[in-house]
Amino acid sequence: MATPKQVLVVEDEADLADLMAYNLRRAGYEVEVARDGATGLRQAIETPPELVILDVMLPKLTGLQVARELRTNPKTASIPIMMVTAKAEDLDQIAGLQVGADDYVTKPFSMNVLLARVDALLRRSKGSGGSAGEGDVVEVRNVQADLATHEVRVGGEPIKLTLTEFRLLVAMIRGKGKVLSREDLMYTAMGPDIVVTSRTIDVHMASIRRKLGASGVMIRTIRGVGYLLDEKAEADETETADRV
Repeated sequence: MATPKQVLVVEDEADLADLMAYNLRRAGYEVEVARDGATGLRQAIETPPELVILDVMLPKLTGLQVARELRTNPKTASIPIMMVTAKAEDLDQIAGLQVGADDYVTKPFSMNVLLARVDALLRRSKGSGGSAGEGDVVEVRNVQADLATHEVRVGGEPIKLTLTEFRLLVAMIRGKGKVLSREDLMYTAMGPDIVVTSRTIDVHMASIRRKLGASGVMIRTIRGVGYLLDEKAEADETETADRV
């Protein structure tokens, strides 16, 4: 019998936190609840879960602060983060993605939608490696992505990517030399059941470029279409992109 997936819900609205925990447990998850950001951060570090559901507006530490701390701590850096908030503005979602969130759900939402998004995010986490027979490592130039461990190295040095960033980078490496549309990248990184804006992909790609350092120049934006990984690109080339 499979061990239940552990989910940490960090939500200060007691009724909503209890409702999410109830439905998640009914769906077979093991759930812990924290009612403020500081407690949630401590629980995540002490007993790392397999997914964190994180409200943005929290007492003591905001959800953005918690996400940033989770991403900088080696024990929690690779844990998928789903942010839940009443803030539906584009800039608010971008702020969440920029600190490392993998998905973003706005209130009000149905429990069925939440459960579907949780299931999809955990499946992405489990399936971020390649299919059988594809090899354990994909690489381009000095960038290597290990499909088994989800580790990325640039020039031999490890860098930290979120789950979604990792899947996007792998898709770009596998498709090197081809223009990949934002729709293709959304499907590859997030699955067929997740609806996000093109802007979401742009934010993730900007973060990947930044983390790759000088090697980020290989990822080119093709205006109005999507992205291209050009392994021959040099740092002094003019980017044909809309920068985020």
